[in-house]
Amino acid sequence: MLNKPWILILVILTMALTGCGTGKAEQPEAAAELTEVIMMLDWVPNTNHTGLFVAQDQGWYEEAGLAVNIIQAGETPVEQAVASGSAQFGISYQEGVTLARAAGAPIVSVAAVIQHNTSGFAARADRNITRPQDFEGKTYGGWGSPIETAMLDLLMSCDGGDVGKVNIIDTGFADFFAITEKEVDFAWIFYGWDGVNAELKGIDLNVVMLNEWQDCVPDYYTPVIITGEKMVADQPDVVRAFVQATARGYEYAIANPEEAAQILLAASLESDPELVTASQKWLADQYQADAPQWGLQEKSVWQAYADWLFEQDILEAPFDGEAAFSNRFLPGTEGGGE
Repeated sequence: MLNKPWILILVILTMALTGCGTGKAEQPEAAAELTEVIMMLDWVPNTNHTGLFVAQDQGWYEEAGLAVNIIQAGETPVEQAVASGSAQFGISYQEGVTLARAAGAPIVSVAAVIQHNTSGFAARADRNITRPQDFEGKTYGGWGSPIETAMLDLLMSCDGGDVGKVNIIDTGFADFFAITEKEVDFAWIFYGWDGVNAELKGIDLNVVMLNEWQDCVPDYYTPVIITGEKMVADQPDVVRAFVQATARGYEYAIANPEEAAQILLAASLESDPELVTASQKWLADQYQADAPQWGLQEKSVWQAYADWLFEQDILEAPFDGEAAFSNRFLPGTEGGGE
């Protein structure tokens, strides 16, 4: 039998190790509270958004101290939701950001999702549209933005065409394949989605890609990730954490398109697996393209596009392109400039 002094020593040691009765034992650290933020998409989940879902699936947002709720756009435009603070981040486009800022919306682009414009005016091959001049006498189906007419005018002028000879109708955000069966000859598409889809469906398209007319049409970022100027000023650490975790997601999608496609499909069960996988493979080379890293933006791109809008009388006053974006939240840019 142990002597009583040893029993007392064992009790004291046990109390010290467990914290019982002493009040001095170290307790396990409580899990850090996550900062909740909302990311609003511009449309239904698609391959423009894959990096967001990858970052969420891989736990990189949580690792960065964030609880990210990815939601689809509703009746409120993304730019308005982010400007008001009802969403901390959103997916927009350089044209949308430019028009919103010109109207006073305090939003800023913090990353380019795709480095160059991958959109174009597409027509079924039997409509015999192969160049901008061929738009004459045809019907264009658009969503009612003044930018559409200005872009058509610019393209056609470069090719000796007259936009006044185009029948422009508002079809909203209708399905490209549905509207081009009968009443519409051509429409504006993202090649990485509708163009790839046409290939899968065996539908021959002719596409006037904007990046093939760079002598006439300024390049611009579409889409981009936006936040509010208030977020930048008041919560820069949250902005940085979100952008850098998102960058990891897009870098993963670039290196692993098939795996990234599966992650997107798990988050969007109604999507077509074949289309998502094919689109993801196509975009893998487009996200970063020739930029040193994913997400980078250039002042010259923002300014040239804004200057063009001003020349077209779409903007009423000159625009400060440099104030519309920031690179300082991207990986490797801590403490850096724009």
